[in-house]
Amino acid sequence: MYSRLYSSSLIGIKGFVVEIETHLDNQLPAFNVVGLPDSSVKESRERVTAAIKNSDFIFPNKKITVNLAPADVRKEGSAFDLPIALGVLCSTGILEFENLSEIIFLGELSLEGTLRPIHGALSIAVEARERGFKQMVITEENAPEAALVEGLEVIAVKNLRQCVDYLNGEIKIEPTKVNVDELFSTSKSDEFINMSDVKGQEAVKRALEVSAAGGHNMLMIGPPGSGKTMLAKRITTILPPLSIDESLETTKIHSVAGLLADRNALITMRPFRSPHHTISDAALVGGGMSKIRPGEISLAHHGVLFMDELPEFARNVLEVLRQPIEEKNIVISRTKMTIVYPANFMLICSMNPCPCGNFGDPTKECTCTPQKIKNYLGKISGPLLDRIDIHVEVPGVNYKELSSERVGESSANVRERVIKARDIQIDRFKGTGIFKNADMGTKQLRKFCNLDSASAELLKMAMSRLGLSARAYDRILKVSRTIADLSDSDSIQAMHISEAIQYRSLDREYWR
Repeated sequence: MYSRLYSSSLIGIKGFVVEIETHLDNQLPAFNVVGLPDSSVKESRERVTAAIKNSDFIFPNKKITVNLAPADVRKEGSAFDLPIALGVLCSTGILEFENLSEIIFLGELSLEGTLRPIHGALSIAVEARERGFKQMVITEENAPEAALVEGLEVIAVKNLRQCVDYLNGEIKIEPTKVNVDELFSTSKSDEFINMSDVKGQEAVKRALEVSAAGGHNMLMIGPPGSGKTMLAKRITTILPPLSIDESLETTKIHSVAGLLADRNALITMRPFRSPHHTISDAALVGGGMSKIRPGEISLAHHGVLFMDELPEFARNVLEVLRQPIEEKNIVISRTKMTIVYPANFMLICSMNPCPCGNFGDPTKECTCTPQKIKNYLGKISGPLLDRIDIHVEVPGVNYKELSSERVGESSANVRERVIKARDIQIDRFKGTGIFKNADMGTKQLRKFCNLDSASAELLKMAMSRLGLSARAYDRILKVSRTIADLSDSDSIQAMHISEAIQYRSLDREYWR
C-alpha cells in the first residue's frame, strides 16, 4: 500500500518541491518520518494521527513509513502535516493518489483536523507554477497570498475533512481569485505623517528629496530634538510607489518571515524598518542556528532601513552593513547550504555629534571631553561612511520657526518630483536591470556621468581639499546625476556637482 503526493518547503525565499511518499506495511504499528526532517516535521506524526481520528477517519493499525524526498535536503516547518495525512489516507484507499500528481498540498494540522497558516506561501506558489503544477491546496489564510501567482489554481480549505471531500469530488470549491490592481488602488499611504509637519529644516528636506529621487543612503547629524527621527519617518511618504514586481518580491520576504497580516495578500507600501540599537548582527543581516530567517536589511528590501542613534549600535553590527550596501543582497553560509537574501534598501541614519549632543551647538555648552567625542565618532568607520552617499547637518530649530504658522511643502508635491526623476532613471537604464542612480556601476558612471571642464575642475579641487576617497568620488557623481534629474537636465552641470560635494563635507568636518 503506497502513495505519492507533493508538497514544498523553502530555501531562503525560494521554494523547492518535496515528494511525500507513504508506505503501509502489515507489521507492528509504528509511524516513522524519514528524509532529513527537523523536529517540527517529526512531531507531525502526533498531529496527523490525532487529526485523522478527530476527522472521523479510521487510522490504520499498521506500520507507516513516510519519506520526504529528496532525502539529502533538510525539511523544516509544519506545512507537511496536510500532505502526510492525505498520504496515509491514500494508502488506505480513501483517496486515489493517481489523480493528485499535479497538486501541491500545504498546511499545518491542529489535533482536531483544522488547518493553520504557514510561512512562505507566495514563494512556494511561484515554484509550483514553474515546476508545472496546476493546483495548490492550502489554508484559507494563505490562499489570497498564493493566488497572486497567475496560472495556478489555489483551493482554500478549512480542515482535513473538507479537503478529502473536495478531492473525492463530493463538494466543489471555487479557486481563490485576487485582483492585484484592486489591491494597489485600495492601498493608502499613512495619512498621519506628512513632510509639511516638519517646521523649518528646508536644507534637510532638500537632501531627503535628493536621497529619495536616486535611492541614496543618507546620514543626518544634529543635536537631540532637531527633528532627525521625524524627518526620517516621513521619507516613505515621498518615495515612489512599489511596482508590482517589487511588491511581489517584498511580499515573498515578509511571508517567509511570517510577518504578513492575516489575509493580507500583498504588501503595497514600501517597508520602513527601524531596529533598536541593541540588535545583534544576525538579527540585522539574517541567519540563525536551526532556521535561517531574513534579517532587518532584507525586510527593508525596496524600502528604508532607519538606524537611529547610529554610534549606539555595536561596531560588529555596523560593519556587516558594508557588503549588502554594495552588493544589494546578503549571503548567509552554513556547512550544508548557502542562502542569498535580497537587500536592496535605502539606509537612513541619524546621530548626535557627541554623547551629550551639544558639540558644535552655538547656544549650548558641550560637556564631553575631546577623547569622549573622538571615541563616540570613532564607532563609525571610514569605509561605512564612504558607503553613505549624503551627509547632512540638522541644526536645532529656533522658537521663531517652531511657532510659525507657515505650512511647509506637502509630501505629495515632493513625491511628484521624485517620481518624475525616477521615471527619467528608468528610461535611462532600460534593459540593464538598474532602476535608480544609486545602483549605477562603473560602466554606467562612465556613460551617464560625463562632466564638462568646469564641473571636472570643481570636483578635482574638492577631492584634493577634502581628501575624499575613490568611493566618495563615485558617490558624488551618482548624487550629482540625481540632482540633475530633479532639475530635468540632460547633463551634469557645475551647480549639481557643487550641491553633491556639499553633501560629502560633514564626514571630513567631524571625523578629520
